[in-house]
Amino acid sequence: MNLPELVTQTIEAHRYPLLFATISGAHLYGFPSPDSDWDIRGAHILPAREVLGLTRGDDTIETMLDGPPEVDLVTHDVEKFFHLLLKRNGYVLEQLLSPLIAVTSPEHEELVAIAPSCLTRHHAHHYLGFAAGQWRLFEKENPRRIKPLLYTFRVLLTGIHLMRAGVVEANINRLNEEFRLPYVTDLVARKTSTHERQTIEDTDMQFFQSEYERLLAMLESAMESTHLPETTDAKPQLHDLLLRLRTPSQ
Repeated sequence: MNLPELVTQTIEAHRYPLLFATISGAHLYGFPSPDSDWDIRGAHILPAREVLGLTRGDDTIETMLDGPPEVDLVTHDVEKFFHLLLKRNGYVLEQLLSPLIAVTSPEHEELVAIAPSCLTRHHAHHYLGFAAGQWRLFEKENPRRIKPLLYTFRVLLTGIHLMRAGVVEANINRLNEEFRLPYVTDLVARKTSTHERQTIEDTDMQFFQSEYERLLAMLESAMESTHLPETTDAKPQLHDLLLRLRTPSQ
């Protein structure tokens, strides 16, 4: 994909080899504003000498540039990233499976193939918690912004779809092809046509409150009826991949 030059330069300046780097945030979710920052997420590979010795390299590296455009690059060492995959962390799965790829590798493709084995019914708790946090942020603002409202609905729809179909889909526009919520289409149009701090009218609050509660109940119901397993069986595959990444063939 075509990326702003500053985004490309930031990725290329990373001090460790990257297993992958993808675009996250509003660009992935389907509602970037003209002034949205670029959220880059990925996994880096610490060399064996920085893992086996007494001095360990950085498990997490964050780089933020004011731009324009603003760039936020966060990567985890592959070991930490794999541990996150084995938890009920939908956020890292969305990063791994993002179709907006800036850096890839054969091992990235292998990890994508392993990802379905990481999914469990308990990933619903991630989306329930994330939605509740975004809704609290939305409620306490004055005036209330569209951004946290869209984040709330996006994570709820992602969670419901995951529980029903067993597939991670982070783009709210593709999700809405299934859910057909007219207000989502309207909110996305308003968010993408103006600036990050676009607000809504207080008169709309009661409607959005009822929709939040309805979708929350749908996600809880979908979690109860999902065919996703209780636990992941991906650990042996991730273990094998990690060993190969730490000890590449000469």
